Amino acid sequence: MAKAKEMLEGAVDVRTEARKREHIDTVLNENVTAKGVTTGFEMFAFEHCALPELNLDEIDLSRTLFDKSLRAPILISSMTGGAAEGGVINRRLAECAQELGLALGIGSQRAAIERPELARTYRVREIAPDILLFANLGAIQLNYGYGIDQARQAVDMIEADALFVHLNPLQEAVQAEGDRNWHGVLNKLEDLISKIAVPVVVKEIGNGLSAGLVRKLVAIGVAGVDVAGAGGTSWSEVEAKRQVDPLIRKVAHRFAGWRIPTAQSLIEARHEASGLPVFASGGIRNSIDMAKAIRLGATLCGVAAPALRASDENSETVTQHMRCLIEELKIAAFCTGSGDLKALRQASLRRVDDWSEVDL
Repeated sequence: MAKAKEMLEGAVDVRTEARKREHIDTVLNENVTAKGVTTGFEMFAFEHCALPELNLDEIDLSRTLFDKSLRAPILISSMTGGAAEGGVINRRLAECAQELGLALGIGSQRAAIERPELARTYRVREIAPDILLFANLGAIQLNYGYGIDQARQAVDMIEADALFVHLNPLQEAVQAEGDRNWHGVLNKLEDLISKIAVPVVVKEIGNGLSAGLVRKLVAIGVAGVDVAGAGGTSWSEVEAKRQVDPLIRKVAHRFAGWRIPTAQSLIEARHEASGLPVFASGGIRNSIDMAKAIRLGATLCGVAAPALRASDENSETVTQHMRCLIEELKIAAFCTGSGDLKALRQASLRRVDDWSEVDL
């Protein structure tokens, strides 16, 4: 019996590593963008300031979060690890984050907890000693044997400053290897938060957080939330591409537009977060949308798929891509008359349908 259990666990480990590799390949090579839904940022536009009375070269995008200094409010969002390709990509992303002063989240560390030799695919601290670095575990794993020990292991594995716990019920529902029992996860998450020494930020992965859920998360002690709304990569589409069961593949495609758009989720989360950090990610492809997100209440703006594609080439490509986003964000602040992030949060933002001022 013990031998059979060991063989089964080994098979699970191998499937987890293979899934990580397939996820990378699918996002890079397939059209897995959400269908029939946008981020919602197109519904807003800044009032242009034709006389900013600022020096563009002195625009200050810096901020401090969880005792770490960032030169720009940008998070390279959690994507990968657990496979050789993921290790290469994580190192390139870390080099970029260190050079530009950005935050970095790595992909789910379940693979390395199951197979410790895969920890090397997540470790980037030697490359990026100064960055704000997030470890990452799935909330659903709290119902499948994970707890405070595994969370501490994930944090210690990469010398992380904080821990992302991700929510992905739709992905799990349409994934061939998905875990389906979510009963009691909130209580287990509360227990985890009360026992771990680092800040815990709860994030979705592309379908958004509702106001009601953010309220519950704040009540159990989260340090922040990442709305990760709809409008970017659809993980039901990713899983549809991987599915061998034609029925479940059809079901997965049906949910390509399942949504709380990123902008709407951000607005709702800001109202419920009681001043805690709120990250905006999900379909943010340019820094005009980043500027809008900051104006709507975002603490950090997350970028995932574009950074993944750039990092698939080399470190220089991803660094140039992120440098371009930083320059765009500076110009967006400049053209709203905002010399820093505090001023940008007060910039005049309009609804494009009637040009009324956004008042949050």
